[in-house]
Formats: sequence, C-alpha cells, structure tokens
Amino acid sequence: MATSKSKIAIGLCVAGLLMTVFGIVLMFVGPTVVNQQVVKNVQINPNNELSYTMWRDIPVPFFMSIYFFDVLNPEEILKGEKPMVQQRGPYVYREFRQKTNITFHSNNTVSYQEYRKYHFFRNMSVGNESDEVTLPNMLALGAAVMMEDQPNWMKMIMSITFNQLNVKPFLTLRVGDLLWGYDDPLVDFLSKWFPGMIPFSGKFGLFADFNNSNTGLFTVHTGADDIRKVHMVDSWNGLKKVSYWNSDQCNMINGTAGQMWPPFMTPESTLPFYSPDACRSMELVYEKPGVVSRIPVYRFVAPKTLFANGTVYPPNEGFCPCRESGIQNVSTCRYSSPTFISSPHFYNADPVLLQTVDGLSPNEEEHGLFIDIHPMTGIPMNCSIRLQLSLYIKKVSGISLTAKIAPVVLPMIWFAESGYIDGPVLTTFYNNLVLIPFILQTLQYMLPVVGILLLVLSLILGLYDKKEHSLWIAPSRFFLETVGRDK
Repeated sequence: MATSKSKIAIGLCVAGLLMTVFGIVLMFVGPTVVNQQVVKNVQINPNNELSYTMWRDIPVPFFMSIYFFDVLNPEEILKGEKPMVQQRGPYVYREFRQKTNITFHSNNTVSYQEYRKYHFFRNMSVGNESDEVTLPNMLALGAAVMMEDQPNWMKMIMSITFNQLNVKPFLTLRVGDLLWGYDDPLVDFLSKWFPGMIPFSGKFGLFADFNNSNTGLFTVHTGADDIRKVHMVDSWNGLKKVSYWNSDQCNMINGTAGQMWPPFMTPESTLPFYSPDACRSMELVYEKPGVVSRIPVYRFVAPKTLFANGTVYPPNEGFCPCRESGIQNVSTCRYSSPTFISSPHFYNADPVLLQTVDGLSPNEEEHGLFIDIHPMTGIPMNCSIRLQLSLYIKKVSGISLTAKIAPVVLPMIWFAESGYIDGPVLTTFYNNLVLIPFILQTLQYMLPVVGILLLVLSLILGLYDKKEHSLWIAPSRFFLETVGRDK
C-alpha cells in the first residue's frame, strides 16, 4: 500500500513538473508562434491558400443595396417650393469581384486590376428593375449649374437645345435604366457642342461605369518585408497622389484598397483606405469591441469629421469649395458636375440640410458606415459601406429649364455595399486563425496551474504516506520490546 502511494506521488510530481515547465515555456514561445503563423497567413502570397484566395476572388457574399429618393412634387419644385422625396428600395445586387492581371514585383509589391459584376437579386429587393421612380435630370440640371458663369449666348444655345430636344428637368424612368443606362439625346448634344463636359457617349446611367469595369490599377505591398505594410497602397494607376483637391494632404493616397488591413490591431488603430469611387482617401476610427460568428472583432466607424467642411474641420479645407458641413463636393472628380457625397439621409451633417428637403430621417443604425474587423489578422468579418449621392440644383438665369428652382442639395440615391464571411470560408478561418491561437493561449495559462496543483497533490500524498507508515511502525516496535522484556 505504502509503495503504491509513493509511486503515485512520484508520478504526480513528475507530471506536475513537466506541465509547469511546458506551460511556462509556452507562455514565452506561444505568442511568438501564433504571431508568426498570423504573419505567414496574411501576407499576399499564392502559397497562403486561405488569405490569398480571399484576397484574389473575395468568395464571401457581397451585396449592393440601392435606395432611390423618389421625387413626389416635381412641378412644385419648379415653382420654388421645397422638394418632397420618398425612399424607394432596396434594390439589391449580388456583387462579384475578382482580381486579374496580378503581377508580383521584386520590391515586395503586387499590381492588379479588380473587376466588378452585378446581378439583380429579386428575392432580396422590394420590387423589380422595371419599377419606375422620379429623379432630377442629372445631365440637364447639372449642366445648367455648370453653365451659370458662362456667357449668355452659350446659355441661350443650351436653353434652345433643351426645348428642341424636349428635355425635362425631372425624369420618370425604370430602376434598371437609371442605374445601368438609358438613351438620352442630350448626351450626343453635349458631346458635340461642349466637348469635355461629359467623358462618355451613348447611354447614361448613374452606375453605368460600375458594371463589368475595374477600379483602376492598384499596386499594394505584399507584407513580405514588413507585415505592417501589407495591403497598403503603393500607387493607383501609377500615381502616388491624386490631383483632384486643393491640398497635398487631401490628395494623398493613404491606407489600403479597402478590403483587408495589416494585422495586430489595437483600439488605437485606424482603418485608412483609398476609394476610387469617392476619389479620395478615408479613415475609419475604433468604436467598440464585439463578436461576429464567434470571432472577436473591433468595430470601426466613420468619424463625424469625415465629410465635415473646412470650417468645422480645417484639414478638410482642401476638399472645398464647401457648402454645409457633412456633404463633400466631388465636382472636381465628376467632370465639374455639381454632385455631393455624404452619409445617407444627411446623417451626421448640418441639420439645415434636413430643413430644405422633406422625407429624410437619418439614424445611425440604418445610415451609419461600419466595418467589423478581426484585430489579430486585419480581415473584415462584416461591413456596410453606405454613401449617398446628391445633386445641387437651382435656378440659372438664361436657362428656362431651371424655372424657379430654389437652391437645394437634393438627394438622388444612396447605396450600401455589404459583405460578411460565411460558410466553409468562415469555418476554415475560425479553425486556423481563431480556434488554434485560442487553444495555445489557454494552454499556456492552464498547464502551469494544473502542474502546480499536481505538485501540491503529490506533496500531500507523500506526507500522508510518511505519516501512515510512521503510525504502523510505532505499535510494532512497542510490541516487540514488551515481548522481549517478558521473556
């Protein structure tokens, strides 16, 4: 019995020592091993099957939901009254993105073009692409504002042309035509008599340049030499900066291409990215931690200063000429058309904008922009990029089409590009980059604790065994001594 307990005590002692030593070693080595695996997996490298496939093909579901601001009182607007709009949507499109012409360079960068295709999803939409909505005639009313400072004879020619072509200030068209293109005789006229005013011919559509197109030639860092630079843009269309804006800071091409970011993020990190569609770099800020599909994430949101004017936020002065805070003039990268981008329903914008249009109701849940990102890898788990396009319209002297329109930034459309990791990709991601690091992290704390408990148990068992042995020896010795004396 005593021998058995001694062996158990020795066994527990050895096991406890091994577990304690291994756990302590794991405390020092484990984080390094995990970090090395993360670094290896997030580099842009064809050998990294998981992250490279996600980067190249974006296999996760990605959708673009489009909402129209249907104009309810076009005739009254022409008389100078306040516009009334009603939101129509969503009209949802599945977005497919794939990188092509991928070329790796010797300086640890890679170039590519990313092509986009959109397919209408009726079961996720409120109606069909044949639904009709009324919007301001962007070509006509936009051209009128662009002509405001031109000689009267030029405005007269345009006004006569509008009449001859029977151009209307507001158009009622099908959703599909408004988005992807419709025939407009004004396009041919502007191309012929005002070359350079519009860069296209044929059909005109709000998103005509999106479908079956690419976002330009991006060159980004692979992270092979410095993981802190992975996915960061080195150049776009060969440019280190753009020339749309009035300051070097606003013209900078900062951050990534907006799909992945460098790993090992903290709450002090930001998400900078360059958007060709917005013609500028943007930066999101940390809001709060969370969990998406069992994966820990950080939520990053657009700061209130994102579209603030130069008066409210001086660094944005380079994006001016500005109007009310919360909307950004993008005419310099939209062929001088008086268009503005903002958050939907003028969320986080100057409240005066809401007073000029009826039918808007901004709120954070529906109109805020966010990205939920796994901080250890820099890979987004869930996102919704929401932007609104508005047109500045007004009465222009000498152009009868504009009638008595009061100056107003009129919302036309807003859209949300959203995506989330799901299915087999999520399972693989979770197992490789979340579960295994979690197990290692748990073991490095659990093993020393269990090891110490085993050492304590072996000590207790050893002491108990010694005491029990002593109690058995003492009576035996007393018995032997007594018998000896009796003899």
